[in-house]
Amino acid sequence: MAGPSQASTPSATAKTISGSHPAWATASADAGSLSSATEITGTVYLAGQDPAGLTAYATAVSDPSNASYGKFLTAAQYQARFGATKAQISAVQKWAEDSGLKVLSTTAHAITVKGTNAAITKAFGTGEHQYKVSGQLRHAPAQDLKVPASVSSAILGVDGLSSAGSNVVRPDSHKVVTDTTATSKGATADKDKTSLPTTATCSAYWGQKTAKGAPAGFTKKDVAFDQCSLYPSQIRKAYGITSTGLTGKGATIAIVDAYGSSTMAADANQYATNHGDKAFKKGQYTEYVDSSQWTNEDLCGGADGWAPEEALDVEMAHGLAPDANVVYVGANSCTDDDLLAAISKIVDNHLADVVSNSWGEIMHTTDDADVTASEIAAYEQVFQEAAIEGIGIGFSAGDCGDSSPLAAATGANCQTDTSRAQANWPDSDPWVTSVGGTALALADKNGKYGFETDMGTTRSTLSADGKSWSPVPAAAPFYFGGGGGTSEDFAQPGYQRGVVPDTLSHTLMTGQKTAQAKRVTPDISMVGDLYTSVLVGISDGAAYSEGGYGGTSVSSPEFAAVQADAIQAGHHAIGFANPAIYARSHVTTDVVDKQAQHSSTPLSSVYDAGVVNGNLLVRLIGFGQDTSLNAVRGYDDATGVGSPNAKYLTSYHF
Repeated sequence: MAGPSQASTPSATAKTISGSHPAWATASADAGSLSSATEITGTVYLAGQDPAGLTAYATAVSDPSNASYGKFLTAAQYQARFGATKAQISAVQKWAEDSGLKVLSTTAHAITVKGTNAAITKAFGTGEHQYKVSGQLRHAPAQDLKVPASVSSAILGVDGLSSAGSNVVRPDSHKVVTDTTATSKGATADKDKTSLPTTATCSAYWGQKTAKGAPAGFTKKDVAFDQCSLYPSQIRKAYGITSTGLTGKGATIAIVDAYGSSTMAADANQYATNHGDKAFKKGQYTEYVDSSQWTNEDLCGGADGWAPEEALDVEMAHGLAPDANVVYVGANSCTDDDLLAAISKIVDNHLADVVSNSWGEIMHTTDDADVTASEIAAYEQVFQEAAIEGIGIGFSAGDCGDSSPLAAATGANCQTDTSRAQANWPDSDPWVTSVGGTALALADKNGKYGFETDMGTTRSTLSADGKSWSPVPAAAPFYFGGGGGTSEDFAQPGYQRGVVPDTLSHTLMTGQKTAQAKRVTPDISMVGDLYTSVLVGISDGAAYSEGGYGGTSVSSPEFAAVQADAIQAGHHAIGFANPAIYARSHVTTDVVDKQAQHSSTPLSSVYDAGVVNGNLLVRLIGFGQDTSLNAVRGYDDATGVGSPNAKYLTSYHF
């Protein structure tokens, strides 16, 4: 390996890597240079041959009004036209090695390097300093990194050279909890004692079974017991999939999560047959999982922590598109680099037609683990490659409403280090489909569509003696709800013009007005509410069991399956879906807050788990309470253009 003295320091004509010197690394916090012998690992992302041409072609091939629409390239054609060349890769490797860095790995998208602070200084024109932030020492480049002009055109960005909080993501799902948390007796029920039964009770459809004793003023009349958790045939019926006869035949859905369940195929097959559906045929389900490469299990929850998410995703994808092939790709951890590598594997090898990702994070944190410009650029390169190859990529929109500190204080699935109300990442990226959540009410036991409302819920718990509710239901705080909002980081994409109201696109989540129109999420939504939950089956080393789960993690694989059905209808790959979704906004089902639509009385239900560990577990759930997000007529930041239906599916028939 060449020594640092053999490489030249980047010159004034070098390319600056924007944002590589983090905002928290201030002069007042500077605690001096890191030891020159300290070793640091980072990632150099490769720009490819024609970044501008990549964006232009991805835009054209995804636009239904463009002559190039649907003229997708193969993975090999993409690589030949836009991918990094051998000469570019060799030049970047040589520059790194001549600077004293060791090349740890190389892919079509990135080169991972490791070296001392002295080598980092030689390679990037600035060294690593220590900074005292919130009483802790962190390290970061003392200035924005620079790369020499000789390799600048080959480098898209550089990441990983700062030691801020780890950028790890979480699944956007939550199990319907049946715990026995103690509650205050300060709030008194409207009646001395409810007539709720002591065994678990749920309704087969909305309003089927009535619960007596809910607080007066919170409900217009006696409230119904919550719906039983839904299973795929009901969801297919409700969204019109059954009436079309579509099954996703000929399409392939990919699921990306972290790690991998040891019993996924068997669990999915048992779940399907338990509910009257077909198990996977031989060769219909494929896994790409390598447990020998797993890392960061202590930060990410490991395989056990992600197994329910995997089961949920695979079973919903198979359930709503039972003849589609399903590919599961398990990232080696829940860090951004590993999850991006999993998506890249799918796209580089064209393993699927549509990809579901049921995970995400906020972009701006209080512990300075913000999403970087280099990270965004690296993800977008793969998203655009997917669009060019005719692959659609979807992400769940999150379960914390507007992700504000107020929501995070009481929300069940919130990232608590949020710095302000904000849209999430990666679903807010303009090159992916942001899938939001709704609460779906069935009209009858067969699964006929009743209505949908926005996913936000509040929750009050009945005391063990059945005499009081806590908190007072009318004042219950946000508990769980679909994510969405106006992004401060991305400009409005063309497909949202004329559909998204200016009042949303020009108003950030903080209330600040902006002259430039911005990206707003979600794009489309499906059932994901925790209390109109879906049933999920899982064993993963234990006895097989089924339980209710909610979250936009439910919505994302559901919509991926809908897209697989639409691919079957159209006999053609769809690719990046958003331009087509917005062009079809007139045929989706407009989701409007049920409360706002019909009365001032909150829509509610009673979740009754019966006696659990000797205690009565009953909760009063309020719907349509999605923080600052609102489901109104037309496009909105709670449910996007609404939910798909039979007209949406058959509109793809060419």
